[in-house]
Amino acid sequence: MGSAASFHLARRGVRVLALEQFDLAHDQGSSHGYTRIMRHAYYNAPGYVPLVQRAQTLWRELEAISGETLFIHTGGLSMGRPDALVVRGALLAAERYDLEHEVFDASEVQRRYPALHLSNDMIGVHDPSAGFLLPERAILAHASAARGHGAEVRTREPITGWEATSDGVEVHTEQHVYRADRLVFTAGAWMAELLADLSLPLDVTRQVVGWFEPDDAELYEPDRLPVWLLQPPGDEEYFYGLPRYGPPGLKLGRMHHLQTGVTPKALQRATDESDEALLRTCLAPYFPGANGRALELMTCMFTSTPDGHFIMDIHPQHPNVTLISACSGHGFKFASAVGEIAAELALDGQSRHDIEMFRLDRFETGATG
Repeated sequence: MGSAASFHLARRGVRVLALEQFDLAHDQGSSHGYTRIMRHAYYNAPGYVPLVQRAQTLWRELEAISGETLFIHTGGLSMGRPDALVVRGALLAAERYDLEHEVFDASEVQRRYPALHLSNDMIGVHDPSAGFLLPERAILAHASAARGHGAEVRTREPITGWEATSDGVEVHTEQHVYRADRLVFTAGAWMAELLADLSLPLDVTRQVVGWFEPDDAELYEPDRLPVWLLQPPGDEEYFYGLPRYGPPGLKLGRMHHLQTGVTPKALQRATDESDEALLRTCLAPYFPGANGRALELMTCMFTSTPDGHFIMDIHPQHPNVTLISACSGHGFKFASAVGEIAAELALDGQSRHDIEMFRLDRFETGATG
């Protein structure tokens, strides 16, 4: 979100300084992992559909600007029993916005995608527009494009504090004090710490994804297996995954993995046997041909709001401070459009996009000014 916001601000001709506490495209937050799902039939809430459609347009635009491939088209499947949330939600979004889609029974899913094995009471909603983004490459492309418009991007410079002043803001780091007219926060899991006065209702959770070696690698290539969501019968959560790309194995994770209520400093970065065992509960029944050797396990953070939706708004006491964060584990695909919204809020005080569902006042916060 920060690299995208920097680009959209800079392209509007304002002077931009972007501060990153780690390196660009680092693995300490929520924006790494080689591949990220991009889907249009959006189960989380149909209101996301116009936003993801705009994001798709802007990703294509960034590809043209950067000369990089950032999106790989595969199609997508949302799978479960007909009453599963990921199935009902995908159908609702597709029908409300007249999105192209198909519904497959279990036998049709297996015929089209031999790597998948569903129980007979499960179905799949096929989203032909879906695919995956390359997150590290996308972040670097946004940062490079921002620099091309004159933005200054400084890495390895953590923010130690900030304050509103009579004529703008001051941002303190270990190296400098910066003064500016406006400030945009895109700090993810560090938002609660940097904006302690707002008592933001954010829950940081530990997420683990894994890559597993398949028996027949060809069945797991992007042209043979789509991106997917799978909600097992009787399970309130779902698994998600992607075909082979980068590490040579099937990638999958479980939404809201195991550890909740942590802070960035307290997050358990190392993975263990329980992480792998949880992921294998999806592999064994549904992807038995990929239930082989674990090639890589990786930890990241989700920062979630109580309703699972984003925060995109202006600080209630400081109209020159914009808050963009807490993307609740499903935000990366929207980054290109969120950057555009961040620039509009910061410079215009409003956005052309409908962002009412992301307003801060839906929560009772303890803002003290």
